[in-house]
Amino acid sequence: MTALRERALVLLDSTPSLPRHVRIQFDPVRQAYAVLSPERVFWPDEISLDILRRCDGRTSVGAMIADLTAEYDAPEDEVAGDIMTFLQEWADRLLVRP
Repeated sequence: MTALRERALVLLDSTPSLPRHVRIQFDPVRQAYAVLSPERVFWPDEISLDILRRCDGRTSVGAMIADLTAEYDAPEDEVAGDIMTFLQEWADRLLVRP
């Protein structure tokens, strides 16, 4: 019998980090950053990369939202929704620890 994994939820006070098996690496051939995980490679866009770089285990989701709202001069509610959705999807795939 297999045990079901409890879903880790991303909250405003979460301090997400990348697990040890996930790393961001520059690919000189494609001139782009890749997110490497065992047997998987992801090619994040600029905004996704900005979010992932802030996943240091110290920066809260709330602080990420504030930083990116200012950096992109975008409405906070839109930025918050996008960041929360992105981080939750990556947490569900075990690529980010909330």
